[in-house]
Amino acid sequence: MIMNKMKVVVIFGSRSVEHEVSVVTAMQILANLDKNKYEIIPIYIDKQGKWWSGESLKKIENYKNLELKNKVGLTEYHSWIDGKDMKIMPINGIFRKPIEFDIILPAIHGTYGEDGTLQGMLEMANVPYTGCGVTAAAVGMDKVIQKAVYEREGLPVVKYEWFLVKDYSENKNGIIENLEKKIGYPMCVKPANLGSSVGINMAYDKKELEWSIDVAKEFDTKILIEECLKDIDEINVSVMGYEEVQVSVCEQPIKNNTLLSYEDKYMKGGKTKGMANLSRLVPAPISDKLTKQIQSYALRAFKALGVSGVARIDFLVNIKKEIVYINEINTLPGSLSFYLWEKSGYPFAKMLDKLIELGFERYNKRNKINYVYDSGLLKKTSKGSKY
Repeated sequence: MIMNKMKVVVIFGSRSVEHEVSVVTAMQILANLDKNKYEIIPIYIDKQGKWWSGESLKKIENYKNLELKNKVGLTEYHSWIDGKDMKIMPINGIFRKPIEFDIILPAIHGTYGEDGTLQGMLEMANVPYTGCGVTAAAVGMDKVIQKAVYEREGLPVVKYEWFLVKDYSENKNGIIENLEKKIGYPMCVKPANLGSSVGINMAYDKKELEWSIDVAKEFDTKILIEECLKDIDEINVSVMGYEEVQVSVCEQPIKNNTLLSYEDKYMKGGKTKGMANLSRLVPAPISDKLTKQIQSYALRAFKALGVSGVARIDFLVNIKKEIVYINEINTLPGSLSFYLWEKSGYPFAKMLDKLIELGFERYNKRNKINYVYDSGLLKKTSKGSKY
């Protein structure tokens, strides 16, 4: 007896500065999903926001210059919500047939995919999908809101300030003076809602601070300024689950400069390895005590933000003094942090099976919640009642 394969849509690309990173992550997912279990359907959203599907999307060599719409065998699609259903239909053609699927696996990094926007659409359409929901995705993208949650949960964070670009344009000198007084040099300047180290710079004096802010505001309307501490290394760990969660081994990325740059993360070595290609020590060469402390903080952060699926939590650590600060969470980490789970007994294919299982678990439990309540308000107002 031949069992029907589960139909899995892998959606990636989108209008994001992390577009190319998303393509790399998607290629890794497409290569490692079990073909015996799943019928795999790639959907690529180009930088103009158009949706494409076709077998040629599964090959990394077809993404040179991202001119995919000129490739043979690609079809452009559009999506809409029809009641409690989502249709993905070809734009052209006489006998148009929708893409049938059982679950969606988002692989979009950054805006319009990792920030809750895609998740909101899928929730409206009542579609099963992997990863976290709307709130966790949105909070996970905003580094400022994250820190407020961490502080509320008693998790240690470095000193920081933030401001809106609008306020900076109206009171530049006042904001600079406040930063110099409360943070001091050197400072780390970041767009509040971005990943992959895009738009992040160090400032060692006022001139560099102004320049770094000018760069950051090209990518966001809210800017985060953090204290830069001495003798700090980055230690990362991944958490996976929904209601029951587990934590991976720790890693220590090897960086060339004070900051772990986009180039450090993605531009070294193999073209399809993404974050897996970053030079790193796994497990991180730290004490068992420090490892357990970091893992404990990661689990608390994961639960506090209501994350599901898989996430990577990054920490700033003084290894010698065993001082730990939580830096940020990545609710859709580069390469899905599979390299951490391989070292934790989860080969990539098994990890993807687990993410799909968690996606259905979350979907089924959410569908048991009652979202309808008949208050009788409209019947009363129809009789002239006030409210």
